[in-house]
Formats: sequence, structure tokens, C-alpha cells
Amino acid sequence: MAEKGALAEAPPVAVAKKPARPWDPRLLLEREEVLGYLLMLPALGLLTTFVVYPFLYGIWLSLTDSRIGVPGGFVGLKNFIELTRDSIFQQTFRNTFLYTGVTTVFKLAFGLAVAVLLNNTFPLKRFVRAAVLLPWIVPTVLSALAWLWMFDSTFSVINWMLARFGIKGPVWLGTNPWPMISLMAVNIWRGTPFYAISFLAGMQVINQELYEAAAIDGASRWQMFRHITLPTLRPVIIIVVLLSVILTFSDFQLIYVLTRGGPANSTHLFATLAYQVGLPSGEIGLGAAISLFIFPALCLTVFLTLWYMRRQELD
Repeated sequence: MAEKGALAEAPPVAVAKKPARPWDPRLLLEREEVLGYLLMLPALGLLTTFVVYPFLYGIWLSLTDSRIGVPGGFVGLKNFIELTRDSIFQQTFRNTFLYTGVTTVFKLAFGLAVAVLLNNTFPLKRFVRAAVLLPWIVPTVLSALAWLWMFDSTFSVINWMLARFGIKGPVWLGTNPWPMISLMAVNIWRGTPFYAISFLAGMQVINQELYEAAAIDGASRWQMFRHITLPTLRPVIIIVVLLSVILTFSDFQLIYVLTRGGPANSTHLFATLAYQVGLPSGEIGLGAAISLFIFPALCLTVFLTLWYMRRQELD
């Protein structure tokens, strides 16, 4: 009996557990750096499939003489050299920079003005802010079709209004320089709300005590705007302008619906000319070269913008 009691009171022998393997999936998922990369894999796969691969393949096509149905061979920089000698491409090059530069300046000025107005208190403020976004929210093709009707040489509502004042309106989309002016006007109308709402969001976070202190010191509204609002909005302005420049350089739908690059190829931008050369004309390699021609300049613009912002933060 004593032996049985001693055996019953003996502590249980600890069973040694097998050490966990370092590649055990359960342990790997508990590590934040591993789990983070795993969660990023689906997005990385989508970006690789729909962005990286088409971009790299487009670079390869620009270095070949490929046509629709014909693989073509490697020609190096021949496509880019031929483009620099082409009069239509030269006109497109000037159009793109003129179109982007003029519209960006006007959208920046109008966007700041609208943002300042919307930042005040007035009746139906929320409704007006929502209504301002409509030109930017409406699909580009739908708004372009509406403008196409307004610019129509026969049924133009703009010319009808001008006729009431004894002014004969021009053929907006048929006689130079009005087609390019019309495209710029529509782009400004469509892009200004994006600037305005972005600047308004930046103004909402400015410390109101700065304005109160400036008002006590006798500063005017213009001085407060110049010395408080603009410096505080500088990072927002830089980012918005950068995004707008990139999107305007690659504008396609607006130009294609309104003019299709006409009349006589006078309103082509890079995107519309690349489409016309690459698909209807079948010159895939040359079209890819057109679409990539401005890419180095855009990369340089983005790099200089980010470098400037980083420098401002360090200062």
C-alpha cells in the first residue's frame, strides 16, 4: 500500500515538446513583416499583370517595327528618330506642351479662386460644394458629347447666344485656332473642380488662429492669403499640379470625342496620335514610340517635384 501511495503521489514526468521549425507557417504568419508581404501579394500580382507587364512590353514594341499581325524585328531607336523628323509629330509635340501649360495655369488660378469662395460661410454651402464637383464627376465622354453639341457649327448654343448680341460665332471645331482653344476651354472647365476641392480641403486644416493674429495686426485679406494661405497650401498645390500635368499630358477621351485630332491633324496630342498611328494605321511599334516619347520628361518632372518637396520639409 505504501508503494502504491508513493507511486500515486509522484509528479508526472514532463514530456519534451518538439521544437517548432523556423519555417512553420503558423510562426511565419505571426511575424508582421512576413504577413504584410503576404497581404501585398494580390495587389502586386494585379499591378504586375495590368501595369508593369504592359509598360515593359510597350517599351519593347517601341524598339521594333511591329505591325498589326506582323511581329517585326528590333530596330533600336529608329522609331524615335523618325518621329523627330515628322511634321505631324512636331505639331503634336507643340500642341501637347501648349495644351498642358495653358490649361494648368488657368485651372490653378480658377481652382484657388473657387476654393477661397467655397471656404466662406453662405447659404446652401454644402449643396454648392457638391455642385461644383459635377464637371469632374460626370464621365468624360458624356460631358464631351454635350460640348460637341454646344460647339456644333449649325446648332451651337454658344453661337446662338453670341448672335443675340450681333456677334457671328466662329466654327469652333473646324477653323484654326478655335479647335485648340475649344479643347483648352473644356479641359479647364472639367479640371477646375479637382483643383478647387483639393485646395479647399487644404484650407480647412489651416489654423484659424493665424488669421486672427494677422487681423489683429491689421493685415488685409490679400496679405493673409499671400502670407498664410499660399505658404500653407504649397505642398497641396505641388501635388495637385503634378497630378494634373501627368493626366493632361495623357488626355485622350476629350480630344478624341471632340476633334479626333483634326482638322488636318492640328489638335493631336500624344495619346490621340499614338492611337491613330498604332491601331487604325497598324503601326504598333511607331505608336508605342509616340506614347513613350514624353515619358523621360515626365519622370524628370516627378523627380524634381519630389526633390523640391523633400527639400522644403528639411528646411
